Amino acid sequence: MKTVLMEPLNISKELLDILSAPLRDGNNTFTAYDTKPATPEEWIARLGDADQLILANTPMPEAVLDAAPNLKYINIAFTGTDHVPVAQAEAKGIQVINAAGYSDEGVAELVLGMTISLLRRLGEADIALRHGGRAADFLGNEIAGRTVGIIGTGHIGKRVAQLFAALGANLIGTNRSEHDDVKALGLQYVPLDELLHRADIITVHLPSTPETKDFLAAREFAQMKPSAILINCARGPIVNSADLAQALSDGLLAGAAVDVFNQEPPLTDAEPLLHAPNTLLTPHIGYFTREAMIKRAKIVFAHACAWADGGR
Repeated sequence: MKTVLMEPLNISKELLDILSAPLRDGNNTFTAYDTKPATPEEWIARLGDADQLILANTPMPEAVLDAAPNLKYINIAFTGTDHVPVAQAEAKGIQVINAAGYSDEGVAELVLGMTISLLRRLGEADIALRHGGRAADFLGNEIAGRTVGIIGTGHIGKRVAQLFAALGANLIGTNRSEHDDVKALGLQYVPLDELLHRADIITVHLPSTPETKDFLAAREFAQMKPSAILINCARGPIVNSADLAQALSDGLLAGAAVDVFNQEPPLTDAEPLLHAPNTLLTPHIGYFTREAMIKRAKIVFAHACAWADGGR
């Protein structure tokens, strides 16, 4: 069986060698590339007649599937799968799996950090200090006692709830189904419209699907408190960025922190949020911690080895 790792997983060579060892036994071969593929032709050349493909978050061209006659398993080293032509792969009988759970802690901690940064205006304060700024110019706000609205209470949403609960926030949330373990944290489930009206801090933790595209847009921003802030560390298409930029410009909400966009950074100047006031923007770093990269690699190679042994 032939396995190709299409792009780096941001782990040490030593760990890569250890984890991939079972894929290099007997008749098995394992090939790893340390750069991202730049063109469909490069994808196809690298993949060749491999049986298994491992990739991270580089968008996979549909043309690759038509040029990979032996491909049977796509092993995605990422939580989201919207950068891979999953439906087309499954129609060809190719199994697809993702690496769920590895980034829960990293994303949740970034949400908390972004919230604190917006409430305490850390970026502005740093710049001001270097130009003679003083404390009197930066009266901030605390998390304790504020109402946090969590949209999506899966694994990451639950961890976010735990962190905010530890800081004394009041928790409300909305989800397709209610989870008792999340309610045990003190979270009250409410309809989306009520959450938008009540929350001081709103954080999004939904998957990117056709149903969640533009889940938050002009209608939803109009319902938020003018003092509220929005955090999006989920997926870009869930929040309409043009509508959010306009809402920020119109003062419908006080600020937004965004780690995900409709395209992977680097962004072009056409991205509306680059020109919106009261924003904190980061280039999709929520999942990107040393600890998460190690967890991810272990999950991915466990999948790879199980499949090589005849499992699913």
